[in-house]
Amino acid sequence: MAKDSFSTALAAVLVHEGGYSNHPDDPGGPTMKGIIQRVYDGYRRSKGLPTRSVRALEDAELKDIYRRQYWDAVRADELPPGIDYVVFDGAVNSGPAQSAKWLQRALGLPADGAVGVVTLDAARAAAAADPERLVDDICDRRLAMLKALSTWPVFGRGWGRRVADVRRAGKAWLREGRPVARVPVADVAAAAGEGAKASVSSARPAPQATGGAGAVAGGLATSAVAEAARQIAPLAAGSPSLATVFTGLTLLGLALTLGGLGLVWWSARAGARRANVLDLLPEAPAVPKADRMA
Repeated sequence: MAKDSFSTALAAVLVHEGGYSNHPDDPGGPTMKGIIQRVYDGYRRSKGLPTRSVRALEDAELKDIYRRQYWDAVRADELPPGIDYVVFDGAVNSGPAQSAKWLQRALGLPADGAVGVVTLDAARAAAAADPERLVDDICDRRLAMLKALSTWPVFGRGWGRRVADVRRAGKAWLREGRPVARVPVADVAAAAGEGAKASVSSARPAPQATGGAGAVAGGLATSAVAEAARQIAPLAAGSPSLATVFTGLTLLGLALTLGGLGLVWWSARAGARRANVLDLLPEAPAVPKADRMA
């Protein structure tokens, strides 16, 4: 178990989160040390306290929020050392459910975003068999999703550095079997964008609509070319020039047909890749009820 990892993991997360930010492209909005205003408002209300600016976030509140809403949400105390930090950091950046899905996909499990006994058992087994591969699989899936977001051009550099540091730290913790004394993250302040929230809701639009429109346009163009060829066909036999035009129109019609089919195929394939990266694929089979238990 990794029951003593929270403080070390939180310190590592805060290196990437920095202080106060309110970037216009960050879907999290006003954020203080990784805690967004909406989350802070909910926390204060749950305590019967008036809401206030997240800038006024107290250290005790910060630790309580991180512990309850992120660390405990992914059952990090029950994950192997190192994996707990990797999943925790992902939960802070993209939400607990999304980080749990990266873990579950890396383990070959249906990804429902809820860490239960099946996920925990699989994580322990994978960490014992090939721990560094498990870290790589989780981080690779996380990075692939980040690159699919519309905000990647703005925050990608910072996110990329953050994932790289998390990858290194997770492997170091796994090798030691416990939190290491010094987390091997970059000895500099958080880079611009490292703490920006990376939600699947910021994903680039699906390509299906473009593919469908292209296929329709290709079909209309093909029909027009075919009709022109049909009109010329009776005259082509007696005129070499018309025969050449007829042949050209026939080949153009074929090319447009193949192009339309190719565009539909590309759109479907791109849509499937996007669904896989964003964990939008249908679940099969269902996760056993035991894995959904808190």
